[in-house]
Amino acid sequence: MRSVRLLAATSLAALVFAALPAPPASVLSAQQTRGSDPPHALDLTWDRWLDHQEMGERMQLMARTWPKFLKLSSMGKSYGGRDLWVMTINNPDTGPEDSKAGMFIEANVHGNEIQGGEICLYTIWFLMENYDRNPEIKRLVDERVFYIAPTVNPDGRDFFMHGSGASARTGHVPVDEDGDGLFDEDGPDDMNGNGLIEQIRKYVPGQGTHRVSHNDPRIMEAVPPGEKGDWILIGSEGIDNDGDGRVNEDSPGGYDPNRNYAADWQPTYIQGGSMDYPFQLPESRATEDFLRAHPNVAGAQSYHNNGGMILRGPGSAWYGDYPASDIRVYDEIGENGERILPWYEYYIIWQGLYTVHGGGIDWFSDGHGAITYSNELWNGNQYFQSPLLLGQQQDTRTPLSRGLSRFFFDDFLEFGEHYSEWTPFNHPQYGEVELGGWRKLTSRINPRFMSMELFHRNMAFTLHHADEMPLMKMGETKVESVGGDLYRVWVDVTNERLIPTITARAMNNRVVRPDLLSVTGDVEVVAAGWVPNKLVPGKTELIDQKDLKRILIRSGHPGRTTKTIEYLVRGTGSMEVTYSSVKGGTVSTTVRVR
Repeated sequence: MRSVRLLAATSLAALVFAALPAPPASVLSAQQTRGSDPPHALDLTWDRWLDHQEMGERMQLMARTWPKFLKLSSMGKSYGGRDLWVMTINNPDTGPEDSKAGMFIEANVHGNEIQGGEICLYTIWFLMENYDRNPEIKRLVDERVFYIAPTVNPDGRDFFMHGSGASARTGHVPVDEDGDGLFDEDGPDDMNGNGLIEQIRKYVPGQGTHRVSHNDPRIMEAVPPGEKGDWILIGSEGIDNDGDGRVNEDSPGGYDPNRNYAADWQPTYIQGGSMDYPFQLPESRATEDFLRAHPNVAGAQSYHNNGGMILRGPGSAWYGDYPASDIRVYDEIGENGERILPWYEYYIIWQGLYTVHGGGIDWFSDGHGAITYSNELWNGNQYFQSPLLLGQQQDTRTPLSRGLSRFFFDDFLEFGEHYSEWTPFNHPQYGEVELGGWRKLTSRINPRFMSMELFHRNMAFTLHHADEMPLMKMGETKVESVGGDLYRVWVDVTNERLIPTITARAMNNRVVRPDLLSVTGDVEVVAAGWVPNKLVPGKTELIDQKDLKRILIRSGHPGRTTKTIEYLVRGTGSMEVTYSSVKGGTVSTTVRVR
């Protein structure tokens, strides 16, 4: 009987809907094609973390979707044989890639610092989806070339994604960390088989260093001096695999991929994890080979985590700070970054973070002349963003105080996903213990439901950085007869953006080819010089070079500056003046001398 009633109701409903007038075709068309925005060419999701294979598949999909703009290649192979993917974004209609300033964006230098990989993918996707929708994005893609490498440590990323998450910061070149002649033989062990490396606590009544918090039994508190607790914290889950009396002392890898670059490289007794010599690692070597093959790279970003920082070099105090003209550039972009990225602060690496010798940030600047930042993604204050809730974290009467806030967030916003309760376990070395603690996708990694804002804001800062790379233009020209067959010719040359074509640091290190100002055509160049101020009469500063048809400009062209070159030429006809900058592009203008 119930089935008959349902069938009758269904039939009646069908008749009612059939009798209703159909919406106009124009309304149906609008509903099908427009919500708040036109449909995406690729309707991708951004609420999960991808492993290396998935990242490669997504990049291949984007390259197939936008083949005119995107070229997917590999910088090389990791130690584990994984491709170091790099996506080149260039509009060939506005020139070849080496004629434009390049922005190099890398991420996932450390295997467990995963968010930057997704920011890289989001950046590619956003630029392509908005090329025909947003004039500013179109201009940026037309003027620049982007080289985007979402993971330069794919071995570490996959070890983190597929495994327990422990010891994933490093790459996977074997290292003998404990000096016993064996390699990677005693890393953490998932003793209870739950896919995690948890913390170990042991109950030792009246003999311990810690006690269970009365605010929350999940929290272990150190007891005050002179008192004894009932618990000791032993460390991470594992056993003594090599019988040397130590636990977890020789994990896979065991070095720091961001200490293997040539700028201020130091041996391991000064800088731990630096390996035996610069570029020993296949990943750092592949990155260096790529940058050497792309001298047009004028800006670089290396995404790390965490802390909410916008970092610039140098990595160590004794290495010396940058020249004042470079600092002014860094400061303007970095301070704008603080406005684009709430909860992030702009620092020098050694002042705001810690000392780094042999870091990629220093090398991209010192070895390649690129203005370089490293964003430390995610700040724990972002869990509770309002002044009211930040105040409650200082109030012991609230559930957000004294270490409780992380548990509150996990309990009420992520529904307990990221904490493993303390569970009894019979350890083969320690006896009866308990295992528990925070899981891998927390603390240093933002909650997934907060990813879109993190991706977009960090991308926006990096695109702002890219937009300030040098952009050369030829300006006003003027010709004046001196008498006979001699003429004075003035040509304005402008760098429209903040970053100079050659930084002062790069000039001092001689790592960037000098800019070239050349003349071709029907005239003979008798003399040439720079006009200090074309609006005020004065002496021209003569250029003392033998070949005045090919002037070398070793200091490059400053940012947001127009300079006027004055030529004294003999003859009439066409005169083409070309300004060629490795990092600012090549521009030219033709002057009719008569």
